[in-house]
Amino acid sequence: MKHLYRQTRSFPPAVRLLMANQFAINLAFYMLMPYLAAHLSGQLGLAAWAVGLVLGVRNFSQQGMFLIGGTIADRFGYKAPIMAGCLLRTAGFGLLGWVDNLPALVIASAATGFAGALFNPAVRAYLAAEAGDRRVDAFATFNVYYQAGMLLGPLVGLGLLAADFRLVCTVAAAIFGALSLLQWRALPARHGADTATGARKDGVLAQWRTVVANRPFLLFAIAMIGSYVLTFQVYLALPLAASDALGSKGTWVTSGLFVVSAAVAVLGQLRLTDWAKQRWSPGQALVRGLVAMGIAFLPLALAPTGSTAAVLVALLAAVVLLAAGSAVVYPFEMDTVVALSGNRLVATHYGLYNTVSGIGITLGNLLTGAIWDFAERHDALWLTWWALTATGLACAASVAALARSGRLSVREPQLAAA
Repeated sequence: MKHLYRQTRSFPPAVRLLMANQFAINLAFYMLMPYLAAHLSGQLGLAAWAVGLVLGVRNFSQQGMFLIGGTIADRFGYKAPIMAGCLLRTAGFGLLGWVDNLPALVIASAATGFAGALFNPAVRAYLAAEAGDRRVDAFATFNVYYQAGMLLGPLVGLGLLAADFRLVCTVAAAIFGALSLLQWRALPARHGADTATGARKDGVLAQWRTVVANRPFLLFAIAMIGSYVLTFQVYLALPLAASDALGSKGTWVTSGLFVVSAAVAVLGQLRLTDWAKQRWSPGQALVRGLVAMGIAFLPLALAPTGSTAAVLVALLAAVVLLAAGSAVVYPFEMDTVVALSGNRLVATHYGLYNTVSGIGITLGNLLTGAIWDFAERHDALWLTWWALTATGLACAASVAALARSGRLSVREPQLAAA
């Protein structure tokens, strides 16, 4: 904790505020979202398709709109979309707790999703601009606060849920309302270099063409899709494995896996980043972190079938390795996106990057689910784990190829900061 405190204090006030902001965002989000499906199907009695619609609209309105959010941030500055996103999520979370008809729930869900699309690219672009040449350290510290919010959110939500789901929504909405006020009062206005030099006059389509024409960036975004597919398995394949081995008790194991994953990031992020910086280049850190994420699934592939204890140990090993590999990758990944943007249209680059990864997660989950079904029918669950391992190694090989070709070192001329 002392290391985290010193590291946090070493950054400018705006960066520290963004980190606290992200902690509160994740705290509020994860105190509500894990319990939303149960509320919709249980207390409101919605059919499964309606629950899927509400949750799907939230995911689409966030993943599908990241490019829009990044574009807005680059054209109008970073503070405005951060505030707008917090305000929109205040309204959306408030509605989720107090409406009971499907159209209103869909609107509320869309609002909460688009809110994330507004503030996520803006926060990361703002952080990169303020951190300067300490971007890797800034993103590593940022991820500690991000993961801490994920860790505490479900626990706080569970406590509030004992009273009423409406209380969960009200408290979550109140947190976002307080964040909106805090950003308005304390967050300095910040524009990207493009806005400062008048580059936004080119128009939105020209802005998008500039980003899409950045071939090294697009290749990197595509190469990194596999890492997001692997990270998402904490929500898909690993819970399926826990349920397959333990039946109804698998839910408790899944909750424990979430806690372990977040705890590894909170406790190990800064140490892992410092360790990687001292020994590896950014490209090497990315490749080796991705390899760790891929081999995280090997314990499950090698665990003897029919042994519950072996599966539990393999699940724990998988989560720890996956979280540690992700912690190594994340700060260098975020720094690489900025480097490849050449400090031009940074938020738009982040927006498109998140959109590409979101599409990849959707397709990857469909494919993972199909492999799982096939493997389960043929009593060959090892096939799923080997496929995920191969995904991680392929992702690492792709990034290594980009690094060897020099594409990860491409930097366009830097523009003056705002």
